[in-house]
Amino acid sequence: MPRHPSNTNLHLHHASTFQGLPVMAEKGPFIEQYLSRLHNTIERSLRQYARVFAFRVDIRLPLNVDLPDYVYTNEVISRFLESFKAKIEHDRQRARTRYRYAHDSNVRYVWAREESGGERPHYHLLILLNGDAYFTVGRKTSTEQNIFHRLQEAWASALGLTVEEVGGLVEIPRAAGYLVSRANGDHGELADLFHRASYLCKAATKNYGDGQHGFGCSRG
Repeated sequence: MPRHPSNTNLHLHHASTFQGLPVMAEKGPFIEQYLSRLHNTIERSLRQYARVFAFRVDIRLPLNVDLPDYVYTNEVISRFLESFKAKIEHDRQRARTRYRYAHDSNVRYVWAREESGGERPHYHLLILLNGDAYFTVGRKTSTEQNIFHRLQEAWASALGLTVEEVGGLVEIPRAAGYLVSRANGDHGELADLFHRASYLCKAATKNYGDGQHGFGCSRG
């Protein structure tokens, strides 16, 4: 299997499927190890939960704003994810005060850090939650607290900015959500999810020489 010329520890994947699941072949080649970690993250979620709600989200840095140095490293994505996980845990605790059998939800994730055309780094993410606790991201215009608002608040926290200052920096792509069921062997929805998320594993537009990892995922 060919190796990536900029990092020979990484293997390139040119096929249109991975472990029987489709990938965005037109965006290839992909990093074999990244596809494997994506697959494992989805599988762990499905082993824990009968239904998994997974969705794509893109987050960007603001322009023309003075930001601390850590924002240009992967510390910023770690801060974002820790803040988002804390918000989900708080929401589940509140749900249990209203209904003692309310479902918990771990937060699993896959992220890719990309740079292209001299742009500031930006992140593409797949986030996976318990599908019996969450089934939609919600609308950004909603007056009710929802997943989108928690994402926006978490990104503001990570950047040290206000929610108003990060307006437009958190984007939910079109048709971003997938509800995958373990019980009925919903291979069609799983295939659609893996195909969509494989974009995060493409070799292009990742910087392999700046000391920052271009890909990461949750553990366990």
